[in-house]
Amino acid sequence: MGSIGRYIFRTTLGALRDIDLMTNQGQSIFVFIGITGLIIPLLVLIIAPIALMIAVAHVLNKLGNDSELIVMNAAGMPPWVLFRPFLAAGLVVSLVVAAISTYVSPWGLRELRRWATEVRADLVSNIVQPGRFIKLEERLALHIRERRPNGQLLGILIDDQRDPKERATILAEQGDIVKNERGLFLVLENGSVQRHETGQRDPALVLFDSYGFDLSWLSNGNQSLKYSVRERYLWELYDPALTTMTFSDEPDQIRAEFHDRLTAPLYPLAFVVMTYAYLGAPRTTRQSRSMSLMGAISVVAALRGLGFVGMIAGVHTPIALALPYLALMAAFVLGYIAISRGVIIEPPAFIANAITAVMERVARRTNALMGQAP
Repeated sequence: MGSIGRYIFRTTLGALRDIDLMTNQGQSIFVFIGITGLIIPLLVLIIAPIALMIAVAHVLNKLGNDSELIVMNAAGMPPWVLFRPFLAAGLVVSLVVAAISTYVSPWGLRELRRWATEVRADLVSNIVQPGRFIKLEERLALHIRERRPNGQLLGILIDDQRDPKERATILAEQGDIVKNERGLFLVLENGSVQRHETGQRDPALVLFDSYGFDLSWLSNGNQSLKYSVRERYLWELYDPALTTMTFSDEPDQIRAEFHDRLTAPLYPLAFVVMTYAYLGAPRTTRQSRSMSLMGAISVVAALRGLGFVGMIAGVHTPIALALPYLALMAAFVLGYIAISRGVIIEPPAFIANAITAVMERVARRTNALMGQAP
């Protein structure tokens, strides 16, 4: 890499530190990646069961297209023998989801809140850039000439108009950001404070060797954090008295969240059962599996949708919390019956014919448009 290449490389890496759009607080992209990563466990709770369903459907379609399901059935293999590996995969995903919903996801969200609080607390030391006027508040501006590698600020100007009765202008040769048990302060050295009261012609000027400018209002570090229901561990949802931490008062949401966490590990198993019930039965190559696949997707989507509806409605109507349990129970019972009997589940004939007619019409319309294309 030549000198120009090294220059571009250094400039590019330096620019990464200035991507204010990432966090709106002047943090580096690495802080943004770390904060974003803490949200991933919450997303896994939704994505993992769906990914498992897609994997099971893919494997069963492959076995069906290669006629392996027919061969296994002809050899006398019971349906449950083939179902066991899929059930084992479902149990693994269920355990992962249980661990995430019980501890990992709340821990990540707590760390996210704590980290975001620290980012706000470090607002001054991170966003102040030499040569720029930074508005810390609507009527408070800060300017520095230079910032040394050790964090010390040089050539400081503070324009404070928050008090409607006077305007204060502070000049200092240097200053440091200091945090202690009393709060966050900008300790200035060798400077002056000019106060101009409203209605007065001349300002008052005071010289100082050392001056502490209070910035504690920028920091939430001294405030107790209030965690939401999503940030509670499972045992804290069951019995809030088990923790000494402060939580928002949301008793109805706590109840709904508790039941949602209990049912979360059951969805991967239910998805496996329903997907296998629709696609696991052997059929000839003349029998299309597309309708069964669409049926499995529809049932799985409806099952998870009922879970969301039950949790949302259960906040204000506790009886609605029974809906996800009833839906899961129905899925397990009906799936067990279908797998045991080797039933080939397909939609009614009128639905299948309607879907086929629509697909044929779309195909003809597409072919006609392709034929008209130059």
